[in-house]
Amino acid sequence: MIEKHIVLEDIDPVVFYGVGNAHLQMLRSLFPKLRILARDNVIRVLGDDEQMCAFEEVAEKLRRHVLKFNAIAEKDILNIVKGKSTSEEVAKDVIVYNISGKPIKSRSENQQKLVDAYEKDDMVFAVGPAGTGKTYLSIALAVKALKEKNVKKIILSRPAVEAGEKLGFLPGDMKDKIDPYLQPLYDALEDMIPAVKLQEMMEKHIIQIAPLAFMRGRTLSDAVVILDEAQNTTSAQLRMFLTRMGWNTKMIVTGDMTQVDLPRGTQSGLREALNILGGIEGISIVNLTQTDIVRHKLVTKIVKAYEKSDKAKPQPQYGGHAPKE
Repeated sequence: MIEKHIVLEDIDPVVFYGVGNAHLQMLRSLFPKLRILARDNVIRVLGDDEQMCAFEEVAEKLRRHVLKFNAIAEKDILNIVKGKSTSEEVAKDVIVYNISGKPIKSRSENQQKLVDAYEKDDMVFAVGPAGTGKTYLSIALAVKALKEKNVKKIILSRPAVEAGEKLGFLPGDMKDKIDPYLQPLYDALEDMIPAVKLQEMMEKHIIQIAPLAFMRGRTLSDAVVILDEAQNTTSAQLRMFLTRMGWNTKMIVTGDMTQVDLPRGTQSGLREALNILGGIEGISIVNLTQTDIVRHKLVTKIVKAYEKSDKAKPQPQYGGHAPKE
């Protein structure tokens, strides 16, 4: 009798084992000559040498399935054990699958331009109104790169701009004060990575979420780095951020020039960067519009109504509104 240990890397073992260890029980019945024990992310297997080799191969195929889809069904386990194809959705344009196993992919022409720009260039600016999927799609691309081991970490950042509330009056320590600004980034990650695995990745700093001010002095290498809400950066802040770029790094900068919360008289760093960096080889600028909005249909109507109102007003000379055409 031989014994081997199989480590389930990069996945949530709970998904692999199934609810109430149902998947594990199924594997035990399919490999009756083996004794299969599991603890945390390690499977201990004892028994017949021939079945041991077959089980190792099956376990690796199951692990890869869970890594890709964040889910696995009993019929997929049976198909993998029998050497048949699984019920995987073969779709070339799928970026990743969410925690429910549903595909995440571009849903409009401009969203696809963002995906294509990311594949082609190392720095991408994605600019457009709320609801166009800028942040969500960017994080999906970063998660894919991490899963495929093209990078070692994901770094997500946002400027902590006070809009109506002063940070000093919010309860808690500095992390508690800043976390509300970063919540949209947490929301997107939680939709793509199982909670236990996400917590582990954050504890190991594989995924880092931090305010823009924390980027100063760093060199960001082997990473996908995303700066969200960049319209609320000053010229100095955005210049500092862009020059953090290191080797084997992709940067995605997102923003909405109609939602600038900077103080009166302060120019948006994003607006300046778009004027200065356009046309440089290796940098793409993707403009998303109302037609790319993928939230509730009312969001498109709201955006149009505000744009109509903005055009009817005199344009003040500060960062609070889009520039004149």
